Amino acid sequence: MQAITRTDTVRVMAHLTASVEYGLHCLLWLAGSTAPLSSRDLAEFQGISPSFVAKIFPKLEKAGIVRASEGVRGGYLLARMPEDISILEVVDAIEGKKPLFDCQDIRGRCAVFGDRPPGWATAGACAIHAVMLRAEKAMRDSLASQTLGDVAHILDRKAPPDFSNDVRDWLGDRIKSRARKPSRRELSS
Repeated sequence: MQAITRTDTVRVMAHLTASVEYGLHCLLWLAGSTAPLSSRDLAEFQGISPSFVAKIFPKLEKAGIVRASEGVRGGYLLARMPEDISILEVVDAIEGKKPLFDCQDIRGRCAVFGDRPPGWATAGACAIHAVMLRAEKAMRDSLASQTLGDVAHILDRKAPPDFSNDVRDWLGDRIKSRARKPSRRELSS
């Protein structure tokens, strides 16, 4: 019988990483913006790593969730209405469509079986794997039923009215400051 190592344990149960959380938070601010926002501004606004966020946006763009806008005031905009972007789409764009559980078929490795497990031990679907597949389906169904718009509405109800103005002002100031800075090309001429 093979021993399960720490690496195997980590591989058995995948999870949603911080990338999903960062991406969803950034998309929430894009949902309320009519101007393109840079990944750097979105990261700094939230106190998270700009380089980490910059790696997320190409995945979101490839999935058709955001679109890039070029130029001094460039950045990202939502490619669709927030109500048309499911949380599952965001998760799949950022994480890929990895299974929640990666069955290692341990049921056939019992020490008493020797080199050859009996048919009854490995026949049919693994009961544990079946439980995990049902859990994954329930999670994916739940994420598919919620949209970025749903989450944005919850935030709107929760935050005081002045908060939206404060956010718009902060982001607007960042956009204006980018427009005033000379480009590298202008500095080198």
